[in-house]
Amino acid sequence: MDKRSRLSGMRVNVLISGAVQGVGYRRFVQRHALDLGLHGYAENLSDGRVEIVAEGERGDLERLLHWLRRGPYHAAVTHLDVQWNEATGLNDFFVY
Repeated sequence: MDKRSRLSGMRVNVLISGAVQGVGYRRFVQRHALDLGLHGYAENLSDGRVEIVAEGERGDLERLLHWLRRGPYHAAVTHLDVQWNEATGLNDFFVY
């Protein structure tokens, strides 16, 4: 997928609350995002939440949201704050 086609997609910004740090949540998200061909990043926040920014086709982002709600085995997701925007052209999928 070239940059032009990524820019025609969507961007989702998600703040995940619950027991989502120290349980492999960011790597879990990265694996699913890469499987779906998405671009973006996963980052722990100082308040205990995890921030996910992902870009791609809306259907693939909706599938990622399914995985975000579920999380890895030891996670306990309590809330997702989801915001949709136009894609900006992110590359790859990073964990910070």
